[in-house]
Amino acid sequence: MVGESRARGRSGDLVAGGDGGAENGWRADEMSLNACRAMESEYIGRHHRHELRENQCSSELIKHIKAPVHLVWSLVRRFDQPQNYKPFVSRCVVEGNFEIGSLREVNVKSGLPATTSTERLELFDDDEHIFGIKIVGGDHRLQNYSSVITVHPESIDGRPGTLVIESFVVDVPDGNTKDETCFFVEALIKCNLKSLADVSERLAVQDPVGPIDL
Repeated sequence: MVGESRARGRSGDLVAGGDGGAENGWRADEMSLNACRAMESEYIGRHHRHELRENQCSSELIKHIKAPVHLVWSLVRRFDQPQNYKPFVSRCVVEGNFEIGSLREVNVKSGLPATTSTERLELFDDDEHIFGIKIVGGDHRLQNYSSVITVHPESIDGRPGTLVIESFVVDVPDGNTKDETCFFVEALIKCNLKSLADVSERLAVQDPVGPIDL
């Protein structure tokens, strides 16, 4: 896909070699990386395939978080409180009940080429940890923007961790290229995912046992 970007950085992937020393360690690391990529590709193929029109671009971004799934999902699932981890959101008001088709009006902090965004809840699965929205209005240039975020358990450094995948599709504005559009959206999502990791990992230190009710 155009502008594809995947952050696969993980600590603890290198397995110390036993009798074979560094060579076995390298092979174990390579096998671990291949298994990780296979798992990512499986999730992307299952949940993150978008049908693109000619004037659109799409991408998937990946983040590994050192916090258990229930903590990360407790932040992602809050359609009514994206500001809990999204640093560019200053305020959010939800219209109607919390269900598919619900709308939220998001106010954006100054510094971005936007002030408001009207977003509709498109996907929500508490069991499979799937969350999707579509932008349907607001003061911005992201036309026909849809995103899907999925949250998956994994092990990082022998402890419960979370693999987060977020994908999007959006129109390419007049005067911009697909690469420029993807670069801009990816920068925003990377910032959101970094903040999601920071908040989740801080919560994991505060309460490593139970879920957080925000």
